[in-house]
Amino acid sequence: MPKYYEDVEELNQKKKFACEGLRDDLLECLSKSDCVKKDKKTPRECMHDSLLPQECATLRVSFFECKRSMLDMRTRFRGRKYY
Repeated sequence: MPKYYEDVEELNQKKKFACEGLRDDLLECLSKSDCVKKDKKTPRECMHDSLLPQECATLRVSFFECKRSMLDMRTRFRGRKYY
């Protein structure tokens, strides 16, 4: 389940790198999935699995979009996307 942060300033102080919140939520979701628990695969291997739960797949896409926004030149004006 994704974590929602209400205080953005507190979130920015805790962050060490971009998209850290999404990365942590994705890792937590993958570690709770059947792929890691039953099949004994690593979370990296499970990310490319076709039987990935919908919640984890949504977090994976959001994490990709967050990382991609760092390369977008428009973010220079708008700022990075936080969730």
